[in-house]
Amino acid sequence: MSTRAPRGEARLASHGTVASAMRRIRVTLAYDGTDYHGWQVQPGLPTIQGTLETVLEQIEGGRVHVAGSGRTDAGVHALAQVAAFSLQNPIPLPNLRKAMNRLLPRDIRVLSVEETRPDFHPRHDAKAKTYEYRIFRGEILPPFERFYLYHHPYPFDDEAFMALAPLFEGEHDFTAFAASDERDALGLSKKRTIFSSQAERTGERLVYRVRGSGFLKHMVRNMVGTLMEAGKGNITRERILELLHAPLGVKAGPSAPPQGLFLVSVEYD
Repeated sequence: MSTRAPRGEARLASHGTVASAMRRIRVTLAYDGTDYHGWQVQPGLPTIQGTLETVLEQIEGGRVHVAGSGRTDAGVHALAQVAAFSLQNPIPLPNLRKAMNRLLPRDIRVLSVEETRPDFHPRHDAKAKTYEYRIFRGEILPPFERFYLYHHPYPFDDEAFMALAPLFEGEHDFTAFAASDERDALGLSKKRTIFSSQAERTGERLVYRVRGSGFLKHMVRNMVGTLMEAGKGNITRERILELLHAPLGVKAGPSAPPQGLFLVSVEYD
């Protein structure tokens, strides 16, 4: 990856030839999460947040913190992740998008850039998010899609998967569907509202799409894993309903692999 900032842009920041007020910038990103250890910065490991901050620090000439709408897991992809950061560099927005895409690796792209209010936070201000999980049911997985589909060619009741998916709709306590998180110590509620939870099979692809007010760590992957267990005949409708009211310590079915998961969109007022 190139480490050179666009000519003139880094000079503005590092030499301070132009004084300007701090701006809050909102960006929409698409990325292939295959080679990254998720969104969140981890020392010594490639992450989406860390890569963005490295590039922006070259443009700004100083430290830049990037906040995201959510922390996608290692190997998870995004079609439209939303992030925000503050810059003093007066670079015009179209040039900022070009500069970021010039410096970023090709598996991360900045789709749009806009100025927003100073207190905008992409996670706290989000009203809804949509995720999609893609399962390939055919015998032979196309090699060029191996990082973007979960391959499950084995005997499986697709109709049960699709019929039980709407059970997640409504407000529920998703504790049983959440992986342990460092924020658990804060005692925050794990109730979330799912606006829609639907699955559809087209040809050899079974696609699950879920839209909700927010999602816990590994929540979507655990929901898919539970529906997969239902498709295998290992979990009943009644058991899924029990899991949505389960006491602390009870966990849902195994997590589905990360490569089939995409963050599709984040919605704001």
